[in-house]
Amino acid sequence: MTIVAEAAIPSRRELNKAATREAIATAALELLRAKGMNGFTADDVANAAGVSRRTFFNYFSSPEAAIASFTQKYLDTVIEQLLLRPRDEALLESAQHALTAVEPKDLATLAETFALTQGDAQLSRFQLEAWDNCSSKIITAIGSRLGGLDAAGAAPGSTPLDANGELYLHALVQSVIACGRAAVEVWFRRHGEDISPASLAQLRELLVSAIGHLRTGFHS
Repeated sequence: MTIVAEAAIPSRRELNKAATREAIATAALELLRAKGMNGFTADDVANAAGVSRRTFFNYFSSPEAAIASFTQKYLDTVIEQLLLRPRDEALLESAQHALTAVEPKDLATLAETFALTQGDAQLSRFQLEAWDNCSSKIITAIGSRLGGLDAAGAAPGSTPLDANGELYLHALVQSVIACGRAAVEVWFRRHGEDISPASLAQLRELLVSAIGHLRTGFHS
């Protein structure tokens, strides 16, 4: 049986806020492509997006955070896909599917932003935070399947995980996240800034293979 979360219909205000956030992030990415990370400021991003400086900072703390939002968008999609997987499916099989079941353009943007931000310590930090911040959401998603945890520590109507179960859950999630990051890093070393369809196909294969190593216990 597939789990399908019932999504609330967003209000016009929520849609407008999402559109503004997307416009700001897109403007930041376009400036990154054209000028490199040190070639523009938050004011430049705001002007390119057609918003005020104040509006920019209502959505993002810095241009780096705006760029990192594309990584967060990819990871949010991963979580959505994970929630759609059947309850009786092996968790690592679900993780393999979730990591790769994204729109090609979103995977391309993930790859491109990773490639363009290498060598910039501030941007790399925001990218790393995006992956780390994802872990609590995935723990909630997987914990509900195991009958355990939500964001507050326990899912209503479920039996809380014991100490071993909680350790298993956290270790599994952190391992999946580490595998995802490792796949992107290896892809970048091999392909650099190439985001052609063939290169992105290799990234998908690396994501699947990384989780495959977890599934086999890292045995060749």
